[in-house]
Amino acid sequence: MITRLKLKPGQKGTKALSEKYGDALVCVRYRYDETSRQRIKTVELIIEKKELPAPRQKVADDVLVPVRIVYGERELGKMAKMMGGRWNPDVRL
Repeated sequence: MITRLKLKPGQKGTKALSEKYGDALVCVRYRYDETSRQRIKTVELIIEKKELPAPRQKVADDVLVPVRIVYGERELGKMAKMMGGRWNPDVRL
C-alpha cells in the first residue's frame, strides 16, 4: 500500500471530515492498494489527552544527597562510607 497524499485539517478535501470530527482530526491520508486497485481514505484522530507528570529532577552521579541510616545498620553505614558518604551532625544524616 502506498500513501500518496496527506492532508491537514482545513485543506481542500478535508472539509466534511473537519466538520464531522472537529478539533480531534489530525490528518487525512489517501492510500492506494495496487493489488486490489482501490483508493483508501484514512483519518487520524485524537482520542485522549492527558497532562504529563512533572519532569523528574535529575541529580548528577557525583552529587552528595542526604540519606538516613538507622542506628545499628553497621553494614549500610560501612557501604555509605566506602562510597564517600560523611556524617552531617547539623542535619543528623
